[in-house]
Amino acid sequence: MTEIAGVPELGLISRGEDVEIATYLEQGMVSELSGNVVDLCPVGALTSKPYSYTARPWELRKTESIDVMDGLGSNIRIDARGREVLRILPRNHDDVNEEWISDKTRAAVDALKRKRLDRPYMRVNGKLEEVSWYEAFGEIAVRIGKAHGNGVGAIAGDMSSVEEMFALKMLLDKLGSPHYDCRQLGAKLHPKHGRASYLFNSTIAGVDKADVILLIGSNPRTEAAVLNARVRKAFLQNRAKVALIGPQADLNYPYEWLGNSLKLLDDTLEGRNGVLAALKAALHPMIIVGQAALNHEAGETVLLKAAQLASAVMEGQSSAWNPLNVLHTSAAQVGGLDIGFLPGEGGHDVHGMLDSGDIDVLYLLGADEFDVSKTGGAFVIYQGSHGDRGARLADIVLPGAAYTEKSGTYVNTEGRVQLGERAVFPPGDAREDWAVIRALSEHLSHKLPFDNLRELRQALYAAHPHLAAVDQVAPEGLTLPAAAKERLAPLPDEALAPLIEDFYQTNPIARASSVMAELSAVSQVTQLGATGTHG
Repeated sequence: MTEIAGVPELGLISRGEDVEIATYLEQGMVSELSGNVVDLCPVGALTSKPYSYTARPWELRKTESIDVMDGLGSNIRIDARGREVLRILPRNHDDVNEEWISDKTRAAVDALKRKRLDRPYMRVNGKLEEVSWYEAFGEIAVRIGKAHGNGVGAIAGDMSSVEEMFALKMLLDKLGSPHYDCRQLGAKLHPKHGRASYLFNSTIAGVDKADVILLIGSNPRTEAAVLNARVRKAFLQNRAKVALIGPQADLNYPYEWLGNSLKLLDDTLEGRNGVLAALKAALHPMIIVGQAALNHEAGETVLLKAAQLASAVMEGQSSAWNPLNVLHTSAAQVGGLDIGFLPGEGGHDVHGMLDSGDIDVLYLLGADEFDVSKTGGAFVIYQGSHGDRGARLADIVLPGAAYTEKSGTYVNTEGRVQLGERAVFPPGDAREDWAVIRALSEHLSHKLPFDNLRELRQALYAAHPHLAAVDQVAPEGLTLPAAAKERLAPLPDEALAPLIEDFYQTNPIARASSVMAELSAVSQVTQLGATGTHG
């Protein structure tokens, strides 16, 4: 806790035979990584309270998979008995999460059997009523038929796998709709600027070598807790200097707060503070752009100016190091950008779909984090695993699978392609999401050209060959986007709001967890955080 997480609150009290492991004050450890002490305890004195006395290790079926609670893609092991997931543990991957996972990854397991969608529903006289798959698909076919394709839009959620987004994109293309988007919160990211414009190009492992780091609109402690531990390690081992533009936060290591205004990026680029000089003098400088800055109306300008700054920092150097990094908080966003789950020609992005009034049918693929009150008079179809914000407003609910219940591809923030494996089967009538979309396509008379996951992946790899290179990171050189070579408008003198207000309540699974609810309540009291681990 002291060395890795930076929270010196766990230790020994009393002496001799009376010694106890405890926190020094009567409160939980204020860290998002506290559960890792359970894995490290050599005698079992520290245990996981949610898992204690539920099963023996030899009773469990162990499945290697990928975490989807943030954009890091931490490697995990899912331990299940029968059809129930009982615990999630970290798998060692030195280039991604080392041997750590966040408390949210570890302790939200109870939500996998709470508030689940296990059968189709349709809104009748203002209330959702249980229906058959055939009735649900029939109603969707009628509604989409009236919308004539171009009136159909789709938003992909943060925990969607590449396969289901690819299948939904194929279906919408067949329907003639250009309206789909994987950027729920409106991040100004686009493949037109090159793949390097939306990846963590220095790589996650590269943080270990960093000696100067500039954070722009990012709080890595809440957005990627395991990555924040690496930044802390860079501070401890390299004496790395960290500077922050954005809301102040407790990051568990010292940093220079430049202020909370986008205009400060212009000041940095023009050398009006010491950050540019420090970055130029560094051997391994890093510029980390967070989603709070990219979601702003001036997000594209922020990205392009960050690219200009990276170019200025590396000017005259022969190193292949790319200091430009985008920190994603969504497990789905990089994969969606890779396959082009973005508005086609004349298509609306998320804001356009909600504000234009052109969308008659809105398909939500596990999308819950946008402003759901703006769906207006659109007929809403929600496909997902939990009864959260999207399901509450939907006219049709299609039960999908949680990440532990399907095999899927996820691309993490550095562009690493990883495979999650199914540990248990979905409950009730719920099905894997790609299979739901494939079945729906037949009812819409636009049958998709695959019948199983292997055929779907063959089509996916044919369209996007780099997705077949599992667990590899292709280095992306520092190439300045064409738009960044032009004179850009000055950034506004506007403050950024924190992207994540509550670390424990960031997605439908976390919000369904009673453990996460308890931790959230404790963190509200301490204003710092809490732990789900007890001695």
